[in-house]
Amino acid sequence: MTFGALRNYQLLIIKLSIIMSATITAADINKLRQATGAGMLDCRKALTESNGDFEAAIDWLRKQGQKVAAKRSDREAKEGVIIAQTTADHKSGIVLCISCETDFVSKNADFVAFAQSIADAAIANDVKTTEELNTISINGSTVEQLINDKLAAIGEKIAISKFERVDAPYVASYIHGAYRMGVLVSMTKEAADAGKDVAMQIAAMNPLAVDETMLSQETKDREKAIAIEMIKAEGKPAEMAEKIADGKMNKFFKDNTLMAQAFVKDNSKSVGDYLKSIDADLNVTDFKRVALG
Repeated sequence: MTFGALRNYQLLIIKLSIIMSATITAADINKLRQATGAGMLDCRKALTESNGDFEAAIDWLRKQGQKVAAKRSDREAKEGVIIAQTTADHKSGIVLCISCETDFVSKNADFVAFAQSIADAAIANDVKTTEELNTISINGSTVEQLINDKLAAIGEKIAISKFERVDAPYVASYIHGAYRMGVLVSMTKEAADAGKDVAMQIAAMNPLAVDETMLSQETKDREKAIAIEMIKAEGKPAEMAEKIADGKMNKFFKDNTLMAQAFVKDNSKSVGDYLKSIDADLNVTDFKRVALG
């Protein structure tokens, strides 16, 4: 190709680019912006790069979102929205956290609605894991794609940072504060009021386990070893340390296991006593507590 022919070819490409840019209207850009939530400049570039093809432009923005996600993978997402929700029959429940970087985003009504839509989809599709949740579809897009789109639109790291599920004869849920903590409680039978009371107890007192038997042996051994060393440091004889440590362990169980904790609404009884006062067969079998931070 001669220099003159090459020059003419380059001019033709430039002219075609100008013509294509001219055919991308403000309405097209706004339509893409409404569909994706991306910025106007990003939408214009996406339409230009895809020669005005709307679907290709959406794909281009998604690809850009994935690149942003990779670049931001090392940034902490300490804020977010936590949703705790049960199925209509209260046989199953999920609690999830859609995390972000700032409270400016987490307090935004659109972001709360976004998190709620993902929780609704998790319940509707009987989701059991984070991996499964990422693959389900909402209005034609997977949850993973929607998260990448949201990331590209707001410019913060966004992720499903926590996901828990429980199944039981009855599951109660509770959201504390402005979506900053969520609790699920698995119970042996239906008890709506008691379920809410126990969920609020868990939110306030943060027990380590339902009862002593559900604490790991590692936790028990560590706490007892600490207690023995503290007793020895007080000058108590080694032979007494073991017995005194047992007493301290009883206090540890009372403070840190749900059923032994003093009931916050009535400190004269434990949570276990409270449940028995409602129904002798009513018990808690598990709980999940997810909080920001």
